[in-house]
Amino acid sequence: MNQDIKNLEPKEVWSFFYDLTQIPRPSKKEDKVREFLVNFGKSNGLETIVDKAGNVIIRKPATAGMENRKGVILQGHMDMVPQKNSDKVFDFEKDPIETYIDGEWVKADGTTLGADNGMGVAAAMAVLASKNLKHGPIEALITTDEETGMTGAFGLEGGILKGDILINLDSETEGEMYVGCAGGLDANVKFKYNTVPVPSGHKAYKINLTGLKGGHSGMEIGLGRGNANKIMNRFLKDAFEKHGLMLSSLHGGSLRNAIPRESFAVVTIPQDKYNDFIASANKFEKILKNEFSATEPDINFTISEEKMPENVIDPKDLWKILRAIYTCPNGVMRMSDAMPGLVESSNNLASVDTDNGCLKIKCLMRSSVDSAKEALGHAISSAFELAGAEVELTGAYPGWKPNMDSPILKECREIYKDMYGTLPEIMAIHAGLECGLLGAVYPNWDMISFGPTICFPHSPDEKVNIKSVKKFYDFLIKVLENIPQK
Repeated sequence: MNQDIKNLEPKEVWSFFYDLTQIPRPSKKEDKVREFLVNFGKSNGLETIVDKAGNVIIRKPATAGMENRKGVILQGHMDMVPQKNSDKVFDFEKDPIETYIDGEWVKADGTTLGADNGMGVAAAMAVLASKNLKHGPIEALITTDEETGMTGAFGLEGGILKGDILINLDSETEGEMYVGCAGGLDANVKFKYNTVPVPSGHKAYKINLTGLKGGHSGMEIGLGRGNANKIMNRFLKDAFEKHGLMLSSLHGGSLRNAIPRESFAVVTIPQDKYNDFIASANKFEKILKNEFSATEPDINFTISEEKMPENVIDPKDLWKILRAIYTCPNGVMRMSDAMPGLVESSNNLASVDTDNGCLKIKCLMRSSVDSAKEALGHAISSAFELAGAEVELTGAYPGWKPNMDSPILKECREIYKDMYGTLPEIMAIHAGLECGLLGAVYPNWDMISFGPTICFPHSPDEKVNIKSVKKFYDFLIKVLENIPQK
């Protein structure tokens, strides 16, 4: 564990972030961090409650002379995405994140860092703990289980929060302010298959696809990165047709909101097809390195001998499975007409897993246009239902429609220009900020989102820029000092 980050500036933010890295907090396992936040609020003499959904709400009164200002809600989420490199021994439910400083960045050793959204939560804690800042009434809303279902945002009840302005601290590029986000929809696919004994004369092999960058399935879906599930399926289908490949098990990806970085398959091949099979694999690796030379320079495709499995998927079922996955849309579907450069609609074929006679597939669709999101859901359902699978579309949440006349947006633009001599970029984001759900419960809120620069969230390459944290926090303080009167 590296405590050096506690000495970075601003120390009050980095110290709280360090504390958060020491507390296991993967999505749906937030009990420890929730207890930590409650103890933090109460130890600072602040009204602290946990609502029915498991969100933590902490209230801090206005400082002297600021009682007539509009109330501000500082909002972030307590959970983090648990992703690690395959060779990293780490338990996200027990082990602290191992941070280190690398030049201008803070990173983690082989795992996600949790700057998404630990840095936003740390900034809110610094504001709540400070005895020197000037501000009006403040409420901190720290939601639970944002990353895997926005459970806390879905469960937030009206009437609990009293503020007028919501500042979401979950954006990831300093100098950009977000006023809109995409909605989302999950597809859960189940394909029941039969198994048969391994044919005589077959040998078993394990196919390993590693080294992809992965990343956030909203923020980075438009970067042209490889999807491990689609790439693996591409090879399996070709080898099934040409070399008599049989599939015993397949495991690729893990989290719905992370682009899958790795995939592993246990297969069998007729012994007399071995040389052709290996030649095809070598050729396929060269194809991958050529196709993804710019976006996936470290892609690695290997084959090794494996213990013979007891059975394999019935080839009649396997043929349907491979074609359905091949057909499933993935990546960017359409760019936005309203905001040039913004992805409108996308799908992430997030995970593919065989489990006791059932193939389970998860997809996360995003769109800033609800009708387009619905149509994409039907397209994915159709692809798998035609192959005989069961498909359930769940977890739909709305997007956040931009309000370019927002008073807090105008205020933030002017403050940023005064502080840094340039106007911030005004953006919408192709990711699921909680603002859409929260705004539906509190339609009177004026909302904006900003944060420090965090690269490669949802992957072990996640890193946060040190200088951007100071700029972000200094800006947040100045905004709070200048919140208008009621």
